Amino acid sequence: MAVIAAFVLNAGLNFVLGLLIAKLLGPADFGRFALATAGTLVITTVLFEWLRLSATRFYSVRVRLDEPWIRHGLDRAYAILAALLLSAAAIAGGLGLGDGPDGHAAILSGAMLAALGIGVFDYHAALARARFDGKLYFGLVAVKNVLAFAMMAAAAWYLRQPAWVLAAAGLSQLLAVLILRHPLRDPVTTVEHHRRRETWTLFLRYGLPLIAANAVYQLLPFLNRGTIAAQAGFAEAGYFALAADVTARSLTMLGTALDLLLFQLAVRVEELHGRAAAERQVAANAATVFALLLPCAVGFWAVLPALEALVVPEAYRGPFALYALLLIPGLFCLAMMFFAINPVFQIRRRTLPVIAAAAAGLAVNGLGLLVLPPLLGGAGVALAQTLALGAAFAWLAVRALTGRDRLVLPWSEILSASAACGAMALALTPLRHLDPPLALGLAVPLGAGLYAALVWIFDIAGLRSQVAGRVRSTHPLAAE
Repeated sequence: MAVIAAFVLNAGLNFVLGLLIAKLLGPADFGRFALATAGTLVITTVLFEWLRLSATRFYSVRVRLDEPWIRHGLDRAYAILAALLLSAAAIAGGLGLGDGPDGHAAILSGAMLAALGIGVFDYHAALARARFDGKLYFGLVAVKNVLAFAMMAAAAWYLRQPAWVLAAAGLSQLLAVLILRHPLRDPVTTVEHHRRRETWTLFLRYGLPLIAANAVYQLLPFLNRGTIAAQAGFAEAGYFALAADVTARSLTMLGTALDLLLFQLAVRVEELHGRAAAERQVAANAATVFALLLPCAVGFWAVLPALEALVVPEAYRGPFALYALLLIPGLFCLAMMFFAINPVFQIRRRTLPVIAAAAAGLAVNGLGLLVLPPLLGGAGVALAQTLALGAAFAWLAVRALTGRDRLVLPWSEILSASAACGAMALALTPLRHLDPPLALGLAVPLGAGLYAALVWIFDIAGLRSQVAGRVRSTHPLAAE
């Protein structure tokens, strides 16, 4: 529960922080910030993601004690890459001194510093989750969020340059790890240097296909925001970026929180009961993810008009709702791919199919950018991204769900969740046209209550059974 609470805290504050920075910087500078942020995520993915994924797959409480060379290999690789990235950031900053903080070199330097902080923080957060140390993970996330909110908001308010906000983002995450460095350490053991090459080879074989695919998915918004900026200016790119960021966080917040727990659970099941049991756990996890993410997508669609009127800064209204509406289906497909389909390939340690899916999505996105923007303008770019993510999801789902080693999903649970979401959508549709405060006040409790009632009555995806089991384990005397 501490992991879920930490992620809700993180996502909630990031949501508010994103809106605040958008308001303080204004559409044009926020467009530059968003474009640099997309680049930051690409840098983080390419340099560090293979190591973070390896930490979630190969590090555990048992490994921490019995196979210390795993942590040694991870730490050494992170140290080398961090030193290289910090050097590159310093060089970019030095080259950009003459152009000032609004120059391209300064923004690149800030993006590199942000990537460094994100990479180091995400690695240590992954270690805490793999150890199932909820208290440490919550503390790490809480400290990071307090520092990030204060430092990034202050940079946006006083310095009003994207480069400084990016640098503040990286520094805040590094400081959080530094503050909690002692509980994050493993017991001191002798470093076995001869195992380093073997360990790094293991990490590369497992992680490279995954980071190649993730880099493509990070590249898509970077290309699409760049396309809008080139065709319609940075202000229009800012409109697109805010809609994409808010929609993505609304649809992936819960999915990421679930993945933090469910994938580690599948890894633990494999350690205890073998690969076949782990794949059955992955299938059950996929049904759970679908049953909880689909109502998030439907609910976001239902409250979108009210959300735009009440929360979104005035300068972004109008384009925000249009872009968000077009992006919802694609971002839902992306979330399902990451949190429901990818894990089966990760458990099998056969991660090459994810590259083919990403390549298919990139090809569809490129074709969409050639055809759709001349016809639809910025909306064509959003539609191209949605079609690309849908194509990638379809490709990977076919690979996972067909053939001799296909994943057997509980289709009855998936169909039940779809029917319940359909009922929720029908109930909420009339509320979209009400006055925004009334619409938001009615839609959230009505939608959540209706879907929860259907889940409880029909035990969709076994969620009622899981909740009842946890209550019994928490209060054994009352259960007796």
